[in-house]
This record gives sequence, C-alpha cells and structure tokens, in this order.
Amino acid sequence: MKFPHRRQFLHLAAGGAVLVASSQAGWAQTYPNRPVRIVVTFPAGGSNDIHARIFGQILQEQLGQPFIVENKPGGGGNVGTAEAMRAAPDGHTILYMSTSLAINAAAYQKLTFNLVQDIAPVSALYRANYVMVVHPSFPAKTVPEFIRYAKANPGKINFGSQGIGATGHLAGEMFKQLTGTDLFHVPYRGQPQALNDLIGGQIHVQFADSTTSIPLIKDGKLRALAVTSGARSMALPDVPIMAESVPGFELFSWAGMGVPKGTPTTIVNVLNSKINAGLARAEVRSKYADLGLDPYPISPAQFAKLVAEDVTRWRGVVHAAGVKLD
Repeated sequence: MKFPHRRQFLHLAAGGAVLVASSQAGWAQTYPNRPVRIVVTFPAGGSNDIHARIFGQILQEQLGQPFIVENKPGGGGNVGTAEAMRAAPDGHTILYMSTSLAINAAAYQKLTFNLVQDIAPVSALYRANYVMVVHPSFPAKTVPEFIRYAKANPGKINFGSQGIGATGHLAGEMFKQLTGTDLFHVPYRGQPQALNDLIGGQIHVQFADSTTSIPLIKDGKLRALAVTSGARSMALPDVPIMAESVPGFELFSWAGMGVPKGTPTTIVNVLNSKINAGLARAEVRSKYADLGLDPYPISPAQFAKLVAEDVTRWRGVVHAAGVKLD
C-alpha cells in the first residue's frame, strides 16, 4: 500500500475540510426543513412550558417552520431529557433546559445519559432569582431576625418546596448549612401547592422562584425577606440580597435550549442567534422584568460552561444535604 506524499496528503486534507465546511453551510441554509419539536420535561401550563412556547413562536416566525412544544414529564425530568438526547442530531429536536436538569445530574444515582457530555447547549434564555418568603404574620421581618427566631426554635420551623431535590429544597438546605439553623423540610408535588400552604399558614417559609412569588408579594399575600442573587432585583428593589446577611449565599436558576450532541455547529449557531434576537425584543425584556427575570443572551460555549459549573456546584450542596434520588 502506497501512502500519499506530504503535499498530496495536505491537498486531500484541505479538500476534506472544504467538504465539511460546505456541508455545514448547506445544513444552515436549509435548516429547518420540517417541523421542529421542543421537548419540555414538565407538564403543560407551568413556567417552563410557557417560556418554551414563547420562544417556539419566536423561532417559528424567524425560521419559517413550526416549532412544536411536546410535554414529556416523568422521572423528575429525566424521561424527556433522555428522549431528546436519543433524537437525531439534526436540529429538529430541541430540549428545553433548566436548573432542575443540573440538579438531577448531581443528585440522581443512575442516569442513562450524561448532561454535560451528551447535550450541546445552544443558548440560555434567562437567569432568575429565588426569593425567601414568609407569611406576613411571621414574627421575623428580616433575615437576621429569622435566623435568631429559628435558632430559638430549633426544628419547629417548616420550610416548603416543590419536591425533594428541587431548587427550592436545596436553597433551604444551603440556608441551613450556612446559618446553622434547624428547619424541617416539607416537600410538595409542586410549587403552587407549597405556596398555597404558606399563604394559609400551614408552613412558615419557602424559597420560591421569582416568577410565581413576585405577584403574591406585590399583592401582600407574602412577605419577602431576601432575594438569593448577587444583586437586587429590579422587580423587588427594596428587598435585600441574601448575602448581606448570609455571606456566601448566592443562588440563581436559569433556563435555555439544547440539542443532541453532534448537531452541526452551524445549526447550533443559527438557533443561538435567533434566540438571542428574541431576547432583545422590547416586549420580551419588559415581560421578563415584571417577573424578576434577567434576559441572558450568551454564546453556546458560555452556556456549556454555565451548565458544567452548575452541575459541580449542586453536587456539593446535594452531598452536604445527604440528598439521594433514584
């Protein structure tokens, strides 16, 4: 067998690179050539579903094909995630991603996929605060007062969440770790149920996402003690950040879109540019501001870094709290 001379080899290699580049350019020009499905790992009607439909409509307007939301709940979000990752890597299946997937990657003992290795992050949509909320009648009006009250009543304060291993649960565990307080966790099947019981006085405190808690705070049904992000929320400008009272406490949730690993880079970049253009729309930014959400237009590489770092961060919290999911 004769090997090509170096000049011939370089010529062949260059030709191969041109073919790959031209093929990827062709994919970008013809994409999408049929309806695209957006897999949401939660039931219809929730905040994840709503955001997916908003951006499905935006992508449909810009790319000329239907972007259809498919709700695939189950297994804490792992059923839909696994299905999306098994899809053909051609950009016609998109996974709606959120902080819960990073927590799952940290907390579940057995998964059929690796979130960091098997998904190609496309673009983030937003970052969101969590808010520490209590009933208006609760004795503490500030975080330091809450900590003193909790230490005077160990094990007697109940904090609710949308389920074991959910962001609200782990936020409460982080608070306990950093403050040395003893709070009793009460898991619910969803955040609305937990908030209803907080409003009704059955539980004492909750770490709730800004989308659902801000309207209740503004209506006077709940009192906000702190936001968990590194800066004050424009939607709650008078509410202090948690780190002012609990050094080292910073937490935000995020959402975004991803596709199966191996999807052509040109398609990833097309989706990224269209999503970021949608985030720049005045009506989107205004709606996000009302909900306490920060539009987060970043590159695929930046989003991949965010996902990987979040898995590592949550793994530390999960381990310290002793949370294990099957």
